Amino acid sequence: MSRVLLLAAVVFATIYAFVDCLQTDRRLVRVLTKPAWLLVVLVPVLGPVLWLVSGRSDAHGGPAARPGWWPGGPGGSGGTGRGPSGRPPGPRGPDDDPDFLRRL
Repeated sequence: MSRVLLLAAVVFATIYAFVDCLQTDRRLVRVLTKPAWLLVVLVPVLGPVLWLVSGRSDAHGGPAARPGWWPGGPGGSGGTGRGPSGRPPGPRGPDDDPDFLRRL
């Protein structure tokens, strides 16, 4: 039974890392090129671990990885896009978003 669980964990990790690598923007991939990472990820156990540790950018997966994801951020309407704490502001409701209100 434990062998089956171990095998299932290895298969799951490999599939997860492969799909994650496929969906990652090529600008966020570190160390190797994206096609090379797709081959590395297929190496059981070591490939997915290497991808998760050194292949992905630190900003991978979160909204901060996409430019312009907050109003006023890079690609947004200007400004620094940072709140008073130096972090990007949290989500805003539609009634607080001037761009949304202009489109009404």
